[in-house]
Amino acid sequence: MSPATIEPSSVDTPADVRVVRAFLAALARADVDTAAAYLHPEIAWHNVSLPILRGYPLVTRVLRQLARPGLRFDVIVHHAAGENGVVLTERTDLLGAGPINAEFWVCGTFELRDGKIVVWRDYFSVRDVIRGIAVGVARALTGRRGGRDTGYLSEAAALDA
Repeated sequence: MSPATIEPSSVDTPADVRVVRAFLAALARADVDTAAAYLHPEIAWHNVSLPILRGYPLVTRVLRQLARPGLRFDVIVHHAAGENGVVLTERTDLLGAGPINAEFWVCGTFELRDGKIVVWRDYFSVRDVIRGIAVGVARALTGRRGGRDTGYLSEAAALDA
């Protein structure tokens, strides 16, 4: 699976949107140091329905754990819009572990302060995540890996083309 390539739009993209796109692209490359450079010291990361992770040390520690060998993250940003220090994203995320890739839709809200991400809040359907895991397991059992060139990510890439 190739790392995310998140191209800037052909129109003038607000600086905050560029920060969020660069942050997500760094995460997809498993480049936690670069991703962490976009985070504010008071970062709060909230995957809605899960506990909020607060503070740079905790968030970066979790991001490093998620970037371990054998684990994967990829992303296609379908839409990103920003205004007044808030960026909204609509995207497809892929989480992988071993032979299993789970793809699912995510809407994210990023709040920025001083050009850094201070709030990262992701909304997703648990049902869609469970479906993504089930499809990922089925693909693994049948020898199909999934990922950027298959499933949601390929459909999403076709939409982005």
